[in-house]
Amino acid sequence: MANQNAKGLKRLINACYFSVAGFKATWTHEEAFRQEVILFVISTPIAIWLGHTAIEKVLLIGSIVLVMLVELLNSAVEAVVDRVGFEHHELSGRAKDIGSAAVMLSLAWAATTWALILI
Repeated sequence: MANQNAKGLKRLINACYFSVAGFKATWTHEEAFRQEVILFVISTPIAIWLGHTAIEKVLLIGSIVLVMLVELLNSAVEAVVDRVGFEHHELSGRAKDIGSAAVMLSLAWAATTWALILI
């Protein structure tokens, strides 16, 4: 649990620990995130090699980072929904579907970015 009284540098250090814990939890429990990290590891050198300008390289790499970021948020939504309960509820399903749609949109954005720059 976060220390609500932490200030300054201590608060920043705590935030770093919580972020690392979030990465570990997502890596452990979300196969899609692991796949996206592998995609990032493979695509980053390719982006550096194929991007002609710094902007192209940043767009190629950034589009994959965006996918991972959206996946982290989707995983957080799913964890909260599952925490509330596993029984079927229309709003729970809607929340998970919306998170999934966000991931799909980020993947489409990444694919479009790569296609427009490389073709």
